[in-house]
Amino acid sequence: MIAALGLLVGVVLGLIFQPDVPTGLEPYLPIAVVAALDAVFGALRAYLDGIFDDKVFVVSFLSNVVIAAGIVYLGDKLGVGGQLSTGVIVVLGIRIFSNVAAIRRHLFHA
Repeated sequence: MIAALGLLVGVVLGLIFQPDVPTGLEPYLPIAVVAALDAVFGALRAYLDGIFDDKVFVVSFLSNVVIAAGIVYLGDKLGVGGQLSTGVIVVLGIRIFSNVAAIRRHLFHA
């Protein structure tokens, strides 16, 4: 319940204040969002499996975002940022869909 309330407050504050993302960080925002979604769906799957740990979730959430952004930053410095961004999105997308499939199987007992 507290997490849902925190999410609601965050969305409302974002809509009210409409924060601007600095131009230098714009390429990393979509990667960070997808990495965060991967952690959230992984946490939901762990919760449904009965093995959720809040400490693991926080570390997973932060490390996913930092590592994904770091890979894209390194790719930008090497001149292959677009390719590494695509790679990160594909890998995280596969993980997200895998977690969603497990959640669906758990919910529908299929």
